[in-house]
Amino acid sequence: MTLSLSVVCIGAGPAGLTAGYLLSKDGVNVTVLEQDPVYVGGISRTATYKGFSFDIGGHRFFSKSQEVENLWDEILDEGFLLRPRKSRIYYRNKLFDYPLRAFNALSQLGIIEALRCVLSYAKVRLNPNPDPKNFEEWVTNKFGRRLFEIFFRTYTEKVWGMKCTEISADWAAQRIKGLSLSKAIWHALLPQKSGGSRETTIKTLIDKFRYPRRGPGMLWDAAAAKIRAQHGAVLLGQTVTAVARQPDGTWAVTARDAGGATQVFACDHVISSMPMRALSGALQPPLPPAATQAGESLRYRDFLVVALILKDRDLFDDNWIYIHDPAVKVGRIQNFKSWSPEMVPDAALNCYGLEYFCFEGDGLWTSSDAELVKLASAELIQLGLANAEDIIEGTVVRQPKAYPVYDDEYQTHVDTIRTALDAQYPNLHLVGRNGMHKYNNQDHAMMTAMLTAKNILAGAKLYDVWQVNQDAEYHEEGEAGAQTSQLRPAFGERLVPSKIPAGV
Repeated sequence: MTLSLSVVCIGAGPAGLTAGYLLSKDGVNVTVLEQDPVYVGGISRTATYKGFSFDIGGHRFFSKSQEVENLWDEILDEGFLLRPRKSRIYYRNKLFDYPLRAFNALSQLGIIEALRCVLSYAKVRLNPNPDPKNFEEWVTNKFGRRLFEIFFRTYTEKVWGMKCTEISADWAAQRIKGLSLSKAIWHALLPQKSGGSRETTIKTLIDKFRYPRRGPGMLWDAAAAKIRAQHGAVLLGQTVTAVARQPDGTWAVTARDAGGATQVFACDHVISSMPMRALSGALQPPLPPAATQAGESLRYRDFLVVALILKDRDLFDDNWIYIHDPAVKVGRIQNFKSWSPEMVPDAALNCYGLEYFCFEGDGLWTSSDAELVKLASAELIQLGLANAEDIIEGTVVRQPKAYPVYDDEYQTHVDTIRTALDAQYPNLHLVGRNGMHKYNNQDHAMMTAMLTAKNILAGAKLYDVWQVNQDAEYHEEGEAGAQTSQLRPAFGERLVPSKIPAGV
């Protein structure tokens, strides 16, 4: 491969950096443009404050794709820690093991509540809803009203900022198919008999996972360094303002730096992981009116992390705790020392990350850092997970557009945009969670980039990357690197074999 082929990757998250690394490794002239002025990694970056490191969202390194596992090892020379997996659910002032265990679940819920769950489930099985229209109807139809109210409603509405009746049933069917919370509940209450077939036996969640010593940003810093070592460029503080297809079929990508200066990057291919809504507004020539309107209709959920530094009393050792309590606004609490002791510089201290899901511009988002630290401290104490005298200080990290919103119409909007892109903008490739407006885990986002790189190097669309994570089977079930299925190439022929994440 010669340097005659050029690619601009918009976004230095897992997808953009994976594509940039693989293409520059093969001799392609690569430029990665990242809006953040300090960090690479996107939502998988690691922020720092006074020597403490924060994982933005929590990222377990585990994939059923051996190809992804191998790429992690290839990029991060220093290797990973092997960490115990532990997370629990906070409900009614109690902590439930996650995945739930029979004795723990029954003793915590109580016999009466457990019986109510069973009867509620039996009721919907006797009279199922043949056509659930939204998340609430879909979950209730599958697990019963009681389990929906206990383990789905509160947390889901915190995360998405809307009622469960407004969330797509299609997304529920896609995501919860592999989400083992529901399976764990029923295995806790109604354990399976031994001797079941391999197809009917539900696999347990992993009990250990790999994790970079200083957080996931360590991996993506290494990827950026290797791209530069392979004669590529990774430029920070670059906000893409225009993505223009030229008359000769090449591209001109315009970016503005923090000082307001603009630069135009010419290339043969564009790989975009920027939010689909932003991309649809930046394209030149413009999208057709219907596709433009579809792009403007896409929505995003933002969130912020309040990182509290406190004396370590070893009150809990979970990686994170899900907060199913409507009395507080916090949705999830990270314990960064449990991710890696090296993220906390003083053994006598710890650092908790309280995650608040919000919309950019709302009351939470616009609160001052001091107000948010005060709120987080009060809620942590209210939940009984810290003592007031032990909290030392805190800081705030805001993450815009953390999750694409999956309302009733999102899939129609995405399909409209995809149709227009396919017809009007060849050599424009969408990858990653926000780039595709699709619920992708870190390894799935990487796989979309890996297959896109293969398509570009082959000079043909061998793979349809939209098949990656199509049914969203949970990536922490089964064994790491165990996936052996092959992705169907775009035109139905098995041209290039590839190990891929589950669900493809």
